[in-house]
Amino acid sequence: MSSVTPEPDRRFTPALDHVQLAAPSGCEPAAREFYGGLLGLVELDKPAALSARGGVWFALAGGQLHIGVQDPFTPATKAHPALRLADRAALEGMAARLERGGAPVAWDDELDDVRRFFTADPWGNRIELLA
Repeated sequence: MSSVTPEPDRRFTPALDHVQLAAPSGCEPAAREFYGGLLGLVELDKPAALSARGGVWFALAGGQLHIGVQDPFTPATKAHPALRLADRAALEGMAARLERGGAPVAWDDELDDVRRFFTADPWGNRIELLA
């Protein structure tokens, strides 16, 4: 038996398409303000078959962020998406923008080669931003 691990077949390596965060019913205006206004994400049209469910979809580089209605709602305070910005200057600018908008910004220095902070959306879902 060989101890060499074979090269994986990349055809079977999935790419991340989207991440969904839950929010309470009626979340759409606050989602647009936070994710669109503060984070600067571009809103996407939801497919007609899904629009009646509520929520809002946003574009990310190489994927999407979906805000979906969940009832009853409980915020995700541990599990979270991590959004990467181009560089540290962009990260610090985003932190300032979030603070001006009233969102929490908690810097974290536990990783040596990563500058990052955590924030929360209007319903308490944890969001990491890093560079």
